[in-house]
Amino acid sequence: MGTVGPAKLMVAISAVLVLALTGFAWRSVDNLIANIDRIGDLGLGGGRDGAVDILLVGVDSRTDAHGNPLTTAERNMLHAGDEVGTNTDTIVLVRVPNDGRSATAISIPRDSYVDVPGQGKAKINSAYGATKETERAKLLDKGSSQAEAERASTKAGRQALIKSVATLTGITVDHYAEVSLLGFVLLTDAVGGVEVCLNEAVDEPLSGADFPAGQQRLDGQQALSFVRQRHGLQRGDIDRIVRQQVFMAQLVGQLLNARILANPGKLSDISEAVGRTVVLDEDWDVLAFLQQLKDLSGGEVEFDTIPVADLNSMTSAGESVVRVEPKTVQAYVSGLVGEEDDEPAEQAPKLDPSTVTVDVYNAGGSAGLAGKVSTALVGKGFGAGTVANYTGGSVSSSRVLAADSGDPKAAAVAEALGGLTVVADSSLSADTVSVVLASDYSGPGSTAAGMFDFDSSSSATATPVPPAPPIDAGQNGPKCVN
Repeated sequence: MGTVGPAKLMVAISAVLVLALTGFAWRSVDNLIANIDRIGDLGLGGGRDGAVDILLVGVDSRTDAHGNPLTTAERNMLHAGDEVGTNTDTIVLVRVPNDGRSATAISIPRDSYVDVPGQGKAKINSAYGATKETERAKLLDKGSSQAEAERASTKAGRQALIKSVATLTGITVDHYAEVSLLGFVLLTDAVGGVEVCLNEAVDEPLSGADFPAGQQRLDGQQALSFVRQRHGLQRGDIDRIVRQQVFMAQLVGQLLNARILANPGKLSDISEAVGRTVVLDEDWDVLAFLQQLKDLSGGEVEFDTIPVADLNSMTSAGESVVRVEPKTVQAYVSGLVGEEDDEPAEQAPKLDPSTVTVDVYNAGGSAGLAGKVSTALVGKGFGAGTVANYTGGSVSSSRVLAADSGDPKAAAVAEALGGLTVVADSSLSADTVSVVLASDYSGPGSTAAGMFDFDSSSSATATPVPPAPPIDAGQNGPKCVN
């Protein structure tokens, strides 16, 4: 999925930007807003779905939000080189329902292979930068000044990214927020550092991540290394996203802490960080939005990731990409942030697939099918159980068996295999889930499923990454991660 070059990532700040602003709503918000750079004509809004949808983008830039060059010390701190280009390695869609009492931040892997306006299929993190550079070259060839070409091409890049995200997720983007790499470091330092926790010690020179195992507090520069690391992690960029999310959760929790908001010095530092590094769309009535968020608590801020069909896919040209299926992504995003009812039902906690062990039995004529389906389920996070031929008699249709047909574990397995029927089997124990595969089976692991052609680019063995249980900003202490 490409290499991580110096200063390629601006992370957690982007997904907490709006939430950080809540601390200023009743103090110096007018001054804060006045210092934020505004941009217009991005093609935003138009959808009425009961919520505000915000695209938060982290960019690697050699200037601040107002176009002023970073100081030499800042560039050295960020390991920023002299190359020209705009990298958008952090892309997060945030939905805030109209009542303002919750927020869901949905990460989109930077190498997701999607439809990009004017490019066709491409990595989503190229939508902004590649579009900008193409448009910039055209404008310069036509005689535009450097300043005009920069302004117009930057707008074209932002528009392309907004459209790409909207097409992938099925969500209308209402507002746009962009934060530079420097903003991440400044905001982390402004709150006095952020607590993180690692399952194991790490020493990875490409990102500069060199930390012991266990809980620890990181300053801005250290935190940048923590959230940049991808090499040496089992799931690469997906594990890096998990790091970003736990960091965001901790940062949000600290920003919403009364002691932070009551400290004039810290508020001043946060205000400076936001003013120097944040760009917002000009149609955003921030004061009205802050009023919506006045009752927001850390426990109502969740972080999720879109489902990934194949983490290690390859295009026909040999480019390493992350394969995502728009229909699956749209269904998942819709389920996370569905339209509000007048009296919304309480959401059941998401099931952790690693807590479910699945037995798979082959009742059809396809040799090895049970093993392939078991492997597919493991790839989706489930535990591997018995794999064997079915000896319970003739079966005409594939099914999931459980002691209770309403068992949520069985329902999760049935959904993972393409919507199989759950059938009650009183002979099974309460913690047993079995899959019986008949000749009609065409879900994950089957020959029919393998016929899917990803632009001649699917890897031989897909590495799907199921969505993990969401991380919230109200938990007691940081979640330990890889």
